[in-house]
Amino acid sequence: MVNLTIDGKKVRVRKLSTLLDAAGKLDIPIPTLCHHPALSPFGGCRLCLVEVNGSPKPVAACTTFAKEGMEVVTSNPRLEKMRRTTLELILSDHPQDCMVCERAGDCKLQELAYFYGIRENRFKGERRIYEKKDGNPFLVRDMEKCILCGKCVRICDEIQGVGAIDFAYRGMKTKICPPFERDLDCEFCGQCVSVCPTGALTGRMWANKGRQNFKEVDTICPYCGCGCNITLHIWRNKVRRVSSREDTPNEGWLCAKGRFGYSFINHRHRLKKPLIRIAPKEKDEGRGRKEEINPSSAPRPSAIFREASWDEALDYIAVRLKEVKEKHGQDAIGGLSSARCTNEENYLFQKFMRAVIGTNNIDHCARY
Repeated sequence: MVNLTIDGKKVRVRKLSTLLDAAGKLDIPIPTLCHHPALSPFGGCRLCLVEVNGSPKPVAACTTFAKEGMEVVTSNPRLEKMRRTTLELILSDHPQDCMVCERAGDCKLQELAYFYGIRENRFKGERRIYEKKDGNPFLVRDMEKCILCGKCVRICDEIQGVGAIDFAYRGMKTKICPPFERDLDCEFCGQCVSVCPTGALTGRMWANKGRQNFKEVDTICPYCGCGCNITLHIWRNKVRRVSSREDTPNEGWLCAKGRFGYSFINHRHRLKKPLIRIAPKEKDEGRGRKEEINPSSAPRPSAIFREASWDEALDYIAVRLKEVKEKHGQDAIGGLSSARCTNEENYLFQKFMRAVIGTNNIDHCARY
């Protein structure tokens, strides 16, 4: 353990803890744009500069390790002036279009500019201009809003292990892009979107569908048995986007299915009640009944189904399974489960098929 003093307050932290970690333990705020607790220290934005007794110049709190007996100052007129100047330099190369930006109200750069009261910028000059082009259905990249914090690069490499993007070129021409500046072609997990502090990376599926004033509902991702916690952002009774909180078991990380695969909720083919296929005789007898479903809205356009209650559907299934088993044998029956069930539900299903029906013809599909 290491003992040090921050802004006159003593704190005890583990070895290899950074000054930013130690300040967070005391609930002392230090502004930063490039830091994320799950990623390696980067020290790129230079907003977390602090003064250490004995050091000739300020140091970055996110990359400086705490040492025994350190005396640290996190805020004084000199430091705040440096932070304000750094912010102005970042904003001098940033589009001033917060009114229509997808991240307005949820942008760390905008929040810091508000905190420091930056209305006008002293620094004017050349600004990076990039052509907007992306041939994928999930992500929108606006590189003019990129502040080169490196979060997207690190999360893609360190958390996902993909390395689909990296820094390219030098100086004023530095940018983050895929190899040879091609269109992004990766897993489209959206992890880079979740950590981007500005509007440089956003989701194409929720563009221009609202920014704030969403109703948030915490639930469990239905796509596999991992059970990741997700938050649905709902507006006008429709899910507009999906996110995950950092204080959940999955630490805010999601895959492409969990983050972008929510369109099935409002799909016209989504089943809301059990359906029973209408037999030829029943089809003639039941013409004109309200419960008949038009083939155009049914999961299988070639068949006609009628809505049924769960009791009726389960009784029908039990009778038909028994008939098939008695007539053709247990191996004439196969079971197809759902990847959107929980592990426990899939376990019970395979147990039912093996122990009750007596067959090993069991499978399920986990594809997107």
